[in-house]
Amino acid sequence: MSQEQATEIPRDPTGGDILVRVMRRHGIDTAFGVISIHNLPLVEAVDRELNFVAVRHEAAAVNAADAYARASGKFGVALTSTGTGAGNAAGSMVEALTAGSRVLHITGQIDSEYLGSNRGVIHEVPRQLQMLQAVSGYARTIFNEKDAEADLEEAIAHLLTLPHTPASLEWPIDLQYLALPEDQRPADTPSPAAVSFDHDAVAEAVKLLSQAKRPLIWAGGGAAGAGTALAELLHRLGAGLLTSNSGRGVVPEDDDQVIGNFATTPEAAALIADADLLLSVGTHFRSNETKHYSMTLPRPHIQLDIDPAAIGRVYPADVGLEGDSRILLEEIVKKLPAHSVEAGWTERVRATRRSVRAALTEYIGGYAEICESLRRRLDRESVIARDVTIPSSQWGNRLLEIYSRETNIFPLGGGIGQGLAMGIGAACSRPGIPTAVIVGDGGLAVHLGELASLGGSGAWCVVLVFNDSGYGVLRNMQKANGFAEAGVDLYTPDFDLLAQSLRLPFWRVRGSGQFDQALAEALAVPGPAVIEIDVTALDPAPGAFVPPVHIPSRNH
Repeated sequence: MSQEQATEIPRDPTGGDILVRVMRRHGIDTAFGVISIHNLPLVEAVDRELNFVAVRHEAAAVNAADAYARASGKFGVALTSTGTGAGNAAGSMVEALTAGSRVLHITGQIDSEYLGSNRGVIHEVPRQLQMLQAVSGYARTIFNEKDAEADLEEAIAHLLTLPHTPASLEWPIDLQYLALPEDQRPADTPSPAAVSFDHDAVAEAVKLLSQAKRPLIWAGGGAAGAGTALAELLHRLGAGLLTSNSGRGVVPEDDDQVIGNFATTPEAAALIADADLLLSVGTHFRSNETKHYSMTLPRPHIQLDIDPAAIGRVYPADVGLEGDSRILLEEIVKKLPAHSVEAGWTERVRATRRSVRAALTEYIGGYAEICESLRRRLDRESVIARDVTIPSSQWGNRLLEIYSRETNIFPLGGGIGQGLAMGIGAACSRPGIPTAVIVGDGGLAVHLGELASLGGSGAWCVVLVFNDSGYGVLRNMQKANGFAEAGVDLYTPDFDLLAQSLRLPFWRVRGSGQFDQALAEALAVPGPAVIEIDVTALDPAPGAFVPPVHIPSRNH
């Protein structure tokens, strides 16, 4: 008898086999998570049949699943434990909810017979479902082992419905073990929603667009999937395209009519002031992108959004169009007659595009060569995941060109420390293309253990650590507003020694002219790599970045 035969134990089917079947049905081959006594059957099956990526923290599991969903266009799966594990995941579920990301979060639960008993079962937490309902667009408990597959399919149907939000399922551990694939009741197949829109509102929008001589378009994340129609409308109108950070790449940013995420700059402000119409598509007009709502936008304003409550919520809308952005924009393009703008308007748009980029390139000093090298060395389809840090906020979210929205991954909710896990998830969705991650030393330290997760995953991912020994964004904010420095100077590890301990290839960049070679060598490693950039050695020194946060004053 062989050793394999001697140690082989007959395996009974579990709910994990049902999860694998459902994932395969929807073309998903990867899940992220942390193993626990309360999700062991699920993890075991995914690890055996598909690809389970082990991370060190439940928040990272959700961040990775979130980025996997954004980069792949599918949905991401995160597996966590119950109680504290589910609580750890909650903050990252808030990010997925804010971003409208299709994350299926499956958390364990204590044995079904003890639910609500408050007897202190290990990992028990009161009102876990209510917590999940607060951070998800959909949440429910699996109460019957024969309903597991149908409940999974119902959660996935929610993920596929506009507007997108994440879904959570809590699955009691006894029902994970007892659920049999052959005993599952059939899932209800939801009927596709009928496509409808207000034809009169579309006609009014077309009329206004056909009369506009100096039009602008502002696209947010709600324009995702509508890139072809949006690009055609942009060129038919001769308009300029402003974007939120989330709307970047819906139309490739090397298009010479794409101004991009520069609406708050003086150059763009002058263009906005002279425009005679604005079409906004799926944007929230967030405070940091509108100078804390102090910007004046052109009128008439045509606002398109999937959420009827968003229309007119921040800026008045003269025409509101509720519905899927792709369908509505295609309808507008189909009905728009031949059109010509004021002589010189489109060229002024192009000149504004050039001037905002030139001004920022000059202002960021030594960062400019890094930005240029990244864009030249990376594939057009490489994901660029960015944590909340000065390089991201100052130039990564604006100057570093994005060519498809799926490659533009960042924490929309503004939470620090999520970038590395997002990079891991994105890299797992595009294994043949390198992923770059921009992090600061402070943000990386929030989930430092995920460097070990990266090493274990083998993902083709280059981590760029911009080291200024602290929270540089907040340090600049304190200095600019006359506050004392507090809580911003951090005890920072030696990243070279840290990378060595994890067997990660490492490069350190100090001064100008070194980054491009380091990046070329790191990208040549088809796996994890780390480059540390000493921010204090940048030459020329970049201008300070102060976050656009409103500080109230008693004098105003």
